[in-house]
Amino acid sequence: MTICTRCIMDTTDPDITFDAQGVCNHCHRYDLVSKTRLIPLEERDEQLAALILEIKSVGEGKPYDCVIGVSGGVDSTYVAWLVKKMGLRPLAVHLDNGWNSELAVANIEKTLNTLNIDLHTHVMNWEEFRNLQTSFLRASTPDGEVPTDHAIFALLYQLAAKYGLKHVITGTNVVSEAVLPEKWGYGYFDWHYVKDVHRRFGTSRLSTYPHFSLFKLAYYMFLRRIRLVSILNYVNYDKSDAMDVLKNQLGWVYYGGKHYESIYTRFYQTYILPRKFNIDKRKAHYSNLILSGQMTREEAFSQMQLPVYPENLLEEDREYVIKKLGFSETEFNAIMSAPKKTFEDYRTSHKIFEHAKKVVNATRRYVG
Repeated sequence: MTICTRCIMDTTDPDITFDAQGVCNHCHRYDLVSKTRLIPLEERDEQLAALILEIKSVGEGKPYDCVIGVSGGVDSTYVAWLVKKMGLRPLAVHLDNGWNSELAVANIEKTLNTLNIDLHTHVMNWEEFRNLQTSFLRASTPDGEVPTDHAIFALLYQLAAKYGLKHVITGTNVVSEAVLPEKWGYGYFDWHYVKDVHRRFGTSRLSTYPHFSLFKLAYYMFLRRIRLVSILNYVNYDKSDAMDVLKNQLGWVYYGGKHYESIYTRFYQTYILPRKFNIDKRKAHYSNLILSGQMTREEAFSQMQLPVYPENLLEEDREYVIKKLGFSETEFNAIMSAPKKTFEDYRTSHKIFEHAKKVVNATRRYVG
């Protein structure tokens, strides 16, 4: 195994490359996106003030001026705290896919009650959603969270359009989320991919599942002019400091790992990914914090020596997930031992998205 000399990403990413100094492509990409997407320090106050003024102007006379997603996690909770602090009137949107932990529900309730933010909760049709989740498990790709992520963005766009708003404020950010191998997590915007996986492995219609096609995405972006705003790129976002703010001001409680507020995500990242795909997402998460100066490389290696999740709790999650998804032990073991695949084995809109990214990146410095 070859490990990057700057971060801790290694050859468990099949597409990783290294330069002559042993520095990986993820480090070089981080340097690029941090220059293009993080607002320069000397411009942050001015650009943030202009953004807030724009959002307030669009929302004038409406019950809300922006839409935010809430999961009970660090990033989305900090976004809720931040936008309220800046005087915005957000509508919080939560997707209940049947996998909320009690801690996540408590965090959402305490946060929104304290900040006086209205909540729209979309409860998924469980049988329909379960069928889509099991389809992705049978597809044998390492991006089994696509069904949840795609539905979340669909709901955010839908609610923004419903209320005539132009801004969806997300918790996505450069300093903690820019590093992620494509084959570890492709597809949350790709309805073509979702449809093909479900067509091959699903057994029921997706009649109520929130989704958007490429044409619908173009409608939201260009006709309705709805923007996804990564507001955390406008501020000095330090994960540890943010958690302290949330604990002290909102009574928020940490849940033990990135995205572990969801029982299914926790199980998927700590059991299925390491045991079936030899993927430990902590490598990407810690590498990002190393590159943004929030963790040293030595600290990351030390954290990697700890278990990804306590074994007794992992076994409890395993029993719960298998039962809730309706698998027998034999069926689940067959899924775990099935040949590994990637999104490239299915029909996708990958080439279209790659072309669109190049266009956006080429014009970003001109249009902002």
